[in-house]
This record gives sequence, structure tokens and C-alpha cells, in this order.
Amino acid sequence: MALPILETAKHTIEIPSTKKKIEIRPFLVREEKILLQAQSSGDTNEIIKAVTEIISVCSFEKIKPNDLTLFDLEYIFLKLRAISIGETVQFNIKCQGCDKLSVTDIDLTEAKIIWSEKKIDNKIKLTDEVGLMLRPIRVKDMSKIEDDLTASIIASIESIYDEDNVHMTDDTDKKELVQFVDSLNHANLEAIQKYIENQPKLEHTFKYTCLLCDHENEHTLSGLSDFFI
Repeated sequence: MALPILETAKHTIEIPSTKKKIEIRPFLVREEKILLQAQSSGDTNEIIKAVTEIISVCSFEKIKPNDLTLFDLEYIFLKLRAISIGETVQFNIKCQGCDKLSVTDIDLTEAKIIWSEKKIDNKIKLTDEVGLMLRPIRVKDMSKIEDDLTASIIASIESIYDEDNVHMTDDTDKKELVQFVDSLNHANLEAIQKYIENQPKLEHTFKYTCLLCDHENEHTLSGLSDFFI
């Protein structure tokens, strides 16, 4: 006699960048094993790979994780973490008063996407004839970036236009893109970096009292590395 197959609940979430609603299910033991293995490796690329795999499976392959922005990936993963393992998790946080680790409970549902108060134009005019259209960095570009400034800039450029053509960077030779980025001046670079720095990010700021010295602390969790627990 065949064993029964357990039904899993479905939840609807909204992808922050597109506002598109998608159904997801909690991740199961087999997916949790993937998470634990990636976590034990301590490798950022392995962690992102595990998270993208789980998001794809748990969205019934309706979400293509590599095409997501990084803040979309962080948000969706945190929602999955909350419905799969629990909304509250314990963190060991270093107290700002006594410098000792203090245990505190964090409600993951309180984490929000923080949008910049300033409207940052994704269109940058370089000359009277040439300009750029920028985009948030996608998950598929993360492994190429690391600490490489040129790669970060290329990943943020969706297209380069002039009077006659629009050149999509995904269809442009990498060497040409590197040469183009190297030809930018300081003002151009600052404008692109300003756009990158003002992209939305997943954050949660909370206060807690140290159990050892009663010091009142304020701490901010930000990004996948902080929430990947």
C-alpha cells in the first residue's frame, strides 16, 4: 500500500518590483537540507544558488529567480522562511554596551522593502547624443560582480543609446562594454553609483534590551546575508 502524500498550503505574495501576485508553498525537508548545506558552506554564491533553486520549486516554477532583482529575491525568500519555519527567529546580537552576545527574538514579518525617498532617474545623459538606461542588478549578475566595480556598472546598464540606435547590453560583447565603461568620466560614474546605492533593500530595524547589562540597543538587519538564518 502506497504511503499518503501530504498536502501543502498555498500562499499568495506580491513581487515588490513588478507588483505581480504569485502563489508559493512552504519549503519542505528536502529543500531545507539544501539551505542547511549552503549555509554551512559559508559561500555567498552557494547561498544564492540554494535560495534561487528553492524559490523556483516553491513557486511551482512560476518565478524565474535569476531574472529577479536582488531585493525581490531577498523579500520572497524571507516570506518563504516565515511560512515554512516560523515568523519569529532568535538572533545572537552583540550588545553595544557590554560587547557580549545577547539573544533576542525577531519577527520576520516586520522586515520591509525600503524604497528611496528620492526619485532616482534611470536615464543618464552622457553627451547630447549618447546616454544610458539603468536597471536594478539582477540575481543572474551577482556571481559576476563580487568586488568588481566595472562588472557592477555593466550589470546596472540595461541599454546604451545614441541618435540612431539602442544597444541592449545583454546582446553586446563583454569587451566592448568594458571599453565603454572605461571611457566614462567621473561625473558619469557618480551618477551610476548614485542609482545603484539608492536601489530598494530589505531591512528591519529593531530595539532590544541586553539581558546581561540592560543596555538599550538598536540594530538593523539588511540583505540576504543578515536574514539567511
